[in-house]
Amino acid sequence: MVAMRHPCNVRGKVGQGARMAVIKEVLFVLLAGGQSRRMGGGDKNLLDLAGQPVIKHVIARAVPKGAPAIINANGDAARYASFELPVVADVIDGFAGPLAGILTGLEWAAENRPNCSHVISLATDAPFLPPDLATGLMDAVESGAELAQAQSNDRRHPVFAIWPVALAAALRSSMVDDDVRKIDRFTANYSCKIVPFAGDPDPFMNLNTPEDIALAQRLLGG
Repeated sequence: MVAMRHPCNVRGKVGQGARMAVIKEVLFVLLAGGQSRRMGGGDKNLLDLAGQPVIKHVIARAVPKGAPAIINANGDAARYASFELPVVADVIDGFAGPLAGILTGLEWAAENRPNCSHVISLATDAPFLPPDLATGLMDAVESGAELAQAQSNDRRHPVFAIWPVALAAALRSSMVDDDVRKIDRFTANYSCKIVPFAGDPDPFMNLNTPEDIALAQRLLGG
């Protein structure tokens, strides 16, 4: 069990102003470190979707206005310059998967935002995310869970999750000393609440292939 500060204290009694203060204690980590093999390589989150990059849809839907955020991406950071967000490479070499990006976010928050209690991780290839994703995950840890993950249509989405910054050292040890790469293997040691979300299309539909991009274009009327 990990000792941590909850991002809010009383469920259902937090006003808009207090909620925004809470959100400013949560860092959003936009995971863009994958290699996009099924898309033919390159940055699939920068592909055009209805007139703007896929990642911009993710930010617009899932990152509350005014909330701190970073982009976790390897390689030339300049390709994300237009988003005016810090671009931070994996703190573990070798494309170690989303856990490496999550660790990067936790360690970046600990070093750069000392008032940040939690990190919310987001894949950047899911343009239909629920607008209440952040509050749903935050409510879960507020109710006593150490971690929380999103779910839709009876399928868990471990990458869309909230993590206490206090877990940074434990996650680094697991990755470096025990070669842990699977999110489920790490989170099995903690109380993790599953938070269901609904929508049509599936709000966690991600874009892995050119056919997925074409479908998303049609769904958005593009």
